Amino acid sequence: QVQLVESGGGLVQPGGSLRLSCVASGGIFGGNAMGWYRQAPGKQRELVATITSGSRTNYADSVKGRFTISRDNAENTVYLQMNSLKPEDTAVYYCNTAPPSYSNRYGGVYWGQGIQVTVSS
Repeated sequence: QVQLVESGGGLVQPGGSLRLSCVASGGIFGGNAMGWYRQAPGKQRELVATITSGSRTNYADSVKGRFTISRDNAENTVYLQMNSLKPEDTAVYYCNTAPPSYSNRYGGVYWGQGIQVTVSS
């Protein structure tokens, strides 16, 4: 059974840092490219960063130079190091394959529960 479990979020002041982790199980990691996505209140979910199985990375312009995505293939884990956080980074963060390619029991796209990141003073 496919499962993605995100952790490491929380409340942080502007300029602070957080490191998100996502453990994948059920064969979802494998040779897939992985990505971090986020969804802010009232907005559509957006792609933040991607990493291929060979660790080639790509970033949205809004986070370039501040966020770093990495992966540990032995541990089926993908990370997102977030530095110099801004209030506009506040969102629920999700990991998934890039692009998302697994279905849930209802025939829609499978997503994990996500993790809240709040940047506020």
